[in-house]
Amino acid sequence: MLNQEAYELFEHTCDYAENFGLRLHSVAGGRLLDAGVQTPGSLDAGLLLARLCMGDQADIAIVPADPDRFVTSNHVHVRTDAPLWACLGAQYAGWPVQTDDFFAMGSGPMRLLRGREAALKDLGLAEEGPIAVGVLESDKLPGESVFAHIAQECGIQPDGVHLAIAPSHSIAGGTQVVARSIETAMHKLHELKFDVRSIVSATGTAPLPPPSKPGDMVSGIGRTNDAMLYGANVTLWAEADDQAIESVIEQVPSSSSGDYGRPFAQIFKGYEYDFYKVDPMLFSPARVTIHGLRSGRTWIAGRFNTDVLRESFLG
Repeated sequence: MLNQEAYELFEHTCDYAENFGLRLHSVAGGRLLDAGVQTPGSLDAGLLLARLCMGDQADIAIVPADPDRFVTSNHVHVRTDAPLWACLGAQYAGWPVQTDDFFAMGSGPMRLLRGREAALKDLGLAEEGPIAVGVLESDKLPGESVFAHIAQECGIQPDGVHLAIAPSHSIAGGTQVVARSIETAMHKLHELKFDVRSIVSATGTAPLPPPSKPGDMVSGIGRTNDAMLYGANVTLWAEADDQAIESVIEQVPSSSSGDYGRPFAQIFKGYEYDFYKVDPMLFSPARVTIHGLRSGRTWIAGRFNTDVLRESFLG
């Protein structure tokens, strides 16, 4: 049960919240870990948020990167042997959490309790239980109405809701977003009608961009997306036929999209800051490798784009 696994991590973290640059709040009987709204947060806090997003089903670390290629000296590296549940079941930001005075994109295993998303239904991913753990991306702390809303959607009491929050322009928020390299590949493959249940293991790296200035959500969103679109590298191990892999491999990387080639902040502005107008096929890693376990063959597609990373991170 991913919510239970994430809850145990959440519970342990509460005892050491200040050590991670976190601030703990009690809301409607539930708990909220602020990792970047009213506190500076930290890299450790970002790794924690990423682990919570994935239901604690992955190893996540900050590792060295080649600054000449990726314009930053750090990568966020993710490894999981449960990519279906960890990425599509939990990590995907598929829940727009909205009340009269609050909006955030919601991730984490709490989505499995809600169970309304089409992808979750398609893949038979669901949980039941009294505890919901989630991560919100916002620069505003949620109040009691948000906890009540999430509890109602998940069919539990508000005191069973446990949330962590950080904006994308913060250290922690940027780190947890960049930890989504595998998830973007998995989601793209599902959209391409590839059987993602055949993927048994996965690794992913993406450059950790410099944070944008406080309050600049567009730059924060732009840099974290660019890290994925132009610098992420994902490897998947799939128990699938060669034909199935060959039919999709060239379409998986971000370079297959017509919107590819400019910093995401520019693309976003061109669509009047409406995510739903951006080509959905853009949201995927720069480079993807798939190892076919049935034949022993390997496919590689996509490329890194240092020029766009430099313009985004340093421009």
